Amino acid sequence: MLYANINQIDKHDYLAERFKKGYEFLRSADLMSLPVGRVDIDGDDVYASVQEYITLPDEECRYEAHDKYYDIQYVAAGREKFGCVKREGLTETESYDPEKDMVFFENPKYESYVVLEAGDCVVVAPEEAHKPKGQAGEAARVRKIVVKVRA
Repeated sequence: MLYANINQIDKHDYLAERFKKGYEFLRSADLMSLPVGRVDIDGDDVYASVQEYITLPDEECRYEAHDKYYDIQYVAAGREKFGCVKREGLTETESYDPEKDMVFFENPKYESYVVLEAGDCVVVAPEEAHKPKGQAGEAARVRKIVVKVRA
């Protein structure tokens, strides 16, 4: 979520060309008219996943992480509570699925959250676990664009 341990800070270049392609897509595309599903930006290196859902109570949300991609999670409409923690030391609840590039974890003892509203985004690195889709107050309809950027 644009934070890192000082020993890993040089690993991330959030202004690299592949990230810029994602940011430009979010600034220039008509995000509200895109169909739900995958939208190619630069093949498998940069693509978007258009999602719509109703936010959930915290206990129904799960921490997830990815090995192959960074996420740029952008809220186009609505509002959600978004959790982010270090992945190291978390207990897996579902093993890594290489086809989906996804692994799930138990909730940690300590969590950090941010409330994302329309126009807000976070960038999540592979060594971070994140918990999207949370209710920020009450349930809300969210339209989210998740830009996947190959690590």
